[in-house]
Amino acid sequence: MLAVLLATCAAARGATAVEFKSMAIVVGSSPGGGYDAYARMLARHLGHHLPGQPNVIVQNMPGASGLKAVQYLDANAPRDGSMMAAFNPGLITESLLKADKVRFKFSDVAFIGSITRDLRACYAWAATGIRTWDDLKRSKQFNMGAPAPGSSSFINAAVLKNLFGVAVHQVTGYPGSAELRLAIERGELDGDCGAWSSIPPEWTASRKINPLVNFAPMPIPGLPAGVPFVGDLADSRAAKDVLDVLIAPDALGRPYVASKQVPADRLAAMRAAFDHTMKDPQFLAEAEKLDLPVIGPMTGRSSFSASARNCGSFIVSSKAARIAARRSAGACFDAT
Repeated sequence: MLAVLLATCAAARGATAVEFKSMAIVVGSSPGGGYDAYARMLARHLGHHLPGQPNVIVQNMPGASGLKAVQYLDANAPRDGSMMAAFNPGLITESLLKADKVRFKFSDVAFIGSITRDLRACYAWAATGIRTWDDLKRSKQFNMGAPAPGSSSFINAAVLKNLFGVAVHQVTGYPGSAELRLAIERGELDGDCGAWSSIPPEWTASRKINPLVNFAPMPIPGLPAGVPFVGDLADSRAAKDVLDVLIAPDALGRPYVASKQVPADRLAAMRAAFDHTMKDPQFLAEAEKLDLPVIGPMTGRSSFSASARNCGSFIVSSKAARIAARRSAGACFDAT
């Protein structure tokens, strides 16, 4: 009887115990950018909330705006819950607008959560002399860059060109925002669109850039007053509908996903650890110290719902709006 009881207890412990020996966050962009900064901050705290308290490392895998990192989860990565990926949520819109090219469904991954929503703005390097939205519209050519079509910065720039007639010339192929910033400082590019929290503090403090327009329907901490919201500049209901589709992924901001092949108990532990990290006073203190806002963090379920709403807004939008969104997002956009 005692032997049976001991065996039963051991089996129960084996059935319920989840322990992580290692964890890696694969970032779909190069070191030094916003996605990388958030991932490294997460890595310093996430392990404390995972069973087994594993060391969490960050690996950079730039390519196709982060799609390479997401695809890696099911292609070569272990599916035991020891790996998750960070990617640019603009890819979700790209997968809907250009399903024949992207050929990936984000319903096929398991959302772990999102640290913060993206509060994005476009700016010009001050040396260009472009100071305002009206200056931008009058410019004969405004050079911008992006990792690849489908990134949020690419979509923002395409909106400027195709919805508002700004003379944007887009150059793709930069591994990440760190390389984009160097290109701006060298004068190769005239400006960029990105999360305002990821702008180098010395740029804003020294007024090296001029913010021109923002893509957030809410106040952006630190953004100077008077910078117009792109939705207020749209001159028709149709244009506003297109913008609603194209900026919907910004609510996801900094999402993290895992393979759906991860066992349910381990996936649940990953999500719980992420949620606890978002409330961890030490994590929040570091975020404040690094000036990395944590605005409306999402659970895995909420992240999936936000992704589904993005898909839903695309599906229920009018045919004309969907066609216009494809064009505005760069389907007819010349990229070199």
